Amino acid sequence: MKEDAWIGAIRRWTAGPARRDLAAGIGDDCAILRPPAGADLLVTTDLMIEGVHFRRGQLTAEQTGAKTLARGLSDIAAMGGEARFALVSLAVPEWADARWAKAFYRGMAQLGQRHGACIIGGDLTRAPRLAADIVVLGYAPRGKALRRDGARPGDVIYVSGALGRAAAAGFADVPEPRLELGRKLRGKATACMDLSDGLALDLHRMCLASGTAAELDGVLPCAPGATLEQALFGGEDYELLCTLPAAARPPRGLVRIGQMTARRRKGEVWFAGVRLNPQGWDPFAKPARQQPRRA
Repeated sequence: MKEDAWIGAIRRWTAGPARRDLAAGIGDDCAILRPPAGADLLVTTDLMIEGVHFRRGQLTAEQTGAKTLARGLSDIAAMGGEARFALVSLAVPEWADARWAKAFYRGMAQLGQRHGACIIGGDLTRAPRLAADIVVLGYAPRGKALRRDGARPGDVIYVSGALGRAAAAGFADVPEPRLELGRKLRGKATACMDLSDGLALDLHRMCLASGTAAELDGVLPCAPGATLEQALFGGEDYELLCTLPAAARPPRGLVRIGQMTARRRKGEVWFAGVRLNPQGWDPFAKPARQQPRRA
């Protein structure tokens, strides 16, 4: 197919119901949005690159599309937002034919429909290997979006599910974005972020942003087949990591893993009396996926 035929096909593959906050989607140079009054606009972006984030044959075309979108939806969930729109730019190699691309967009559109997000544009080109750049937009009530810098000493640390799942599966799974839980945390959580790079590294980042340290309880909710190292350092779990005041009643679905403290140096994360290295997925480290170890 030529480019115009591709664009027409993508419009059909991702078509969804009309909505009041979308004046124009795929077809013009830009989409036209009309955000509701009293809402803050949330914008995030993420990359999926063959040979970096996945290997050919590791995921089906539908799974690749769904995972591409899920990574962006998870960022919206971490902010307590409502996902609304996505733009995807896709670099297509020779091995990815129109049938593969249709399944890729179908997987993405189906996940988006489950969470209220529709595809409204993007870009398309040829490349030696597959690369997908996703931009996801959402809303949160003005001033109510969750952030990672509000945790305080004494706050309890929670996660939204078992850890180490992705690492135990060889990173060949599709995460489920915790959008509903994220919205329930608005007005309750003091800090929140999603676990994309591993608990040890992401909790270190939350501690630095909040000016605290963390002491983990010594027991983690590990996914079936996952080791403790995978739960601590594996990454790509896309569960929510959040803190709530000690007296707060957590929403259903959260599991306590520790508490923020001022007794340690800012940014430090301690587990069972051992200070953890702030280590996990880092694309600039050599090798790219670092080997788990403790300090």
